[in-house]
Amino acid sequence: MSEPTPRPVDEGGRASRPKSRRVVWTLLGIAATVIGLDLLTKTLAVNLLEPGEPVRIIGDAVTLRLVRNSGAAFSMAAGYTWVLTIVALLVVIGIIRYSSRLRSAWWVLGLGLVLGGAMGNLADRLFRAPGPLRGHVVDFVSVGWWPVFNVADSAVVCGAVLLVVLSLLGFEYDGSRSGWAARRQGHGDRSAAEDADA
Repeated sequence: MSEPTPRPVDEGGRASRPKSRRVVWTLLGIAATVIGLDLLTKTLAVNLLEPGEPVRIIGDAVTLRLVRNSGAAFSMAAGYTWVLTIVALLVVIGIIRYSSRLRSAWWVLGLGLVLGGAMGNLADRLFRAPGPLRGHVVDFVSVGWWPVFNVADSAVVCGAVLLVVLSLLGFEYDGSRSGWAARRQGHGDRSAAEDADA
């Protein structure tokens, strides 16, 4: 009677699964932090600020001003709240679905900020007046000529800027490098080899 042939062990697959889980949990942790800060600051703004009565922080340059926004960022697309809600839902689903493919910590940070910001404002559209899918987003920070915004808006903008910079420099979501980043990595490898030979 012959011995059963052992099945090959997929070490790479086993190692990548826990790593993928860590990436997903890190992404969700960043998003949860943004959502918590967004919810806390919006609750304080609604309870402490009166509409039409701005609170000056630094003269007229930085003020706290309670605004209910039915549109997208900068009050664009007002009246299309239900469309914006569906778009936000698709963004959230897309980021979560593809998060296990991430291998770059910077991409995890950027997408975590975007995810948290999208979910923070999505919560407003789902649960605030005038009703589900039509809720108005609470904005309360005014800086100079910039439109009034909130923590979720800041997270989305910062995360998006980070992702654009990473893409332009050649730092890919899967940890690989191209363009400028690849050239810099090659230069660093050559320098290390030269130091080792010296």
